[in-house]
Formats: sequence, C-alpha cells, structure tokens
Amino acid sequence: MREIESPTSVQHEEIVMRKVVSRDGTTIAYEVAGDGPPIVLLNGAFRDHTIFDQLVPELTAHCTTYAYDRRGRGQSGDSPEYAVEREVEDLAAVIEEAGGEAVVFAGSLGANLALEAAMTGVPITKLALHEPYYRVEGFAKPPSDFMAKLNALLAGGDRDEAAALWLAELMELSPQAIEAWRQGPLWPMNVANAHTLPYDTTIAGDYTVPTERLATLRIPCLVLNSDGTSEWFKAAAKATATALPNGWGMALPGSFHRIDMDILGRVLAGFATT
Repeated sequence: MREIESPTSVQHEEIVMRKVVSRDGTTIAYEVAGDGPPIVLLNGAFRDHTIFDQLVPELTAHCTTYAYDRRGRGQSGDSPEYAVEREVEDLAAVIEEAGGEAVVFAGSLGANLALEAAMTGVPITKLALHEPYYRVEGFAKPPSDFMAKLNALLAGGDRDEAAALWLAELMELSPQAIEAWRQGPLWPMNVANAHTLPYDTTIAGDYTVPTERLATLRIPCLVLNSDGTSEWFKAAAKATATALPNGWGMALPGSFHRIDMDILGRVLAGFATT
C-alpha cells in the first residue's frame, strides 16, 4: 500500500516522500533515488532519513536508494506501545517496496536493528553495518538506571536534557562535547526525536554482542568503523565481524562515530553491486 506525500527539499532538489503501511498499520515514509540494485538506508538514534542526504548522491549512480524515517520520526507514524518487532516489520515493509529483497546499510543502533531483522528472516541479501552499538568485555556498560532516568526526563517534557543524558551515558561524551553538540546544526533534530531514545535503548538490550545468534546468520556482512572513533566502538565492530560467519571488518577514514561520506559511498556502492 503506497501513497504520495508532499515534497520535501533535499540538497535543493524536490524529493517526493512515498509511504508504505507496516504490518501493525503504522505509516512509514521513505524516499527513493537513483538507479540500480536496491539498498535500504537505516539510521541510528536521533536521526531520520535526512541524515543520508550527503550519502545518497554518492550511491545513486550505482544503486537505487531507499532512505526511510523510522517510526516516530519525520513523516512516519508511530504506535502507542513500542516493540523491536514492529521496527523489524517496518524495515521488511520498505524492503518489499524495494522489490522484495535488498542490501541494507545501517549505522549505530540501526545496525543492531538490522541484525535483528536479518536474524528473523527479513529478506536482506547483504548487510553493511557502521559501528553497531555493543559493549564488549573490558568496556563498562551504561548505568543500569539509564532507562528510568531517560523516561523521567521525557515524562517531564525535558527533551533537551534527555538528549544530553543519552550522549553522556550511552555515548560517553564529555560535558564540553555535549555543549558543542548543543551549538551544532543537528541539535534541533536531537531534541525533536528525543522521544524515540527509549526505542533505541530497547534495541540495545543488554548491550552485549549476541554471539550465538549471529553465528546463525549466513549472508555477507561488512562491519565498518571509522579510524577516529572511540576504542569501545572499534572493539564492538571487531567483535561483531568476528561473530558473523560471513562477516569481515574494515576501518575507514573518519572521526568519532562518523565515516567520510565520499569514501563510505564508494565502499557501499562496491559492496552492493558485486
């Protein structure tokens, strides 16, 4: 089921958002660009499909990109109660729109979600993952009361502090770094999507790499990290790649939790088309 929604402006071009109805009746908005084999782009915490605005032009000469707003964000709908299974169904619905099977690129907790989808049989032909959110031995897990504190802030309407708490306790950013984020162009999106942070916290589960379950996944999986990211993200990427029977890791130029887009685009285009 599809309908055409109003156009939005992306890089000075009019992009028409399409919509698909997920299994539970929630409407999921997505945009399509390019020509070639399909690749679905799945974002992590805070973000909507616009986080891929710089990546999409790097891919469209080689692939058809499907970038969507996860439920609760952008032009997508939401449901009264959250469950990871509903987000798996959302991804499956977008893949169905892409022709029934697709490569998936996912970052951070979106990578965790994509792995969950692949392990439950969603028709993903290949997975490219950027720094999945796990904590391996030797790196402390977030505080056990994190979700309670997050929900209390959101219940009180303090979305700004909820976003800051996430960055402090789940991303281990310093107060100075968080203040710099507050002054940056993406902070309004952080605040607007703060109500979805419990969703990503739920996806994180107990924060450990599900080694035994990943061992059952046979599709090709490329696990990326930036060479300038944190040591715990590097360790998580390595552990994830090691646990996957057809997985391999690759470090690319970049900074904390971010890969240089032109390089990422070339790597993903090659991965998706070979």
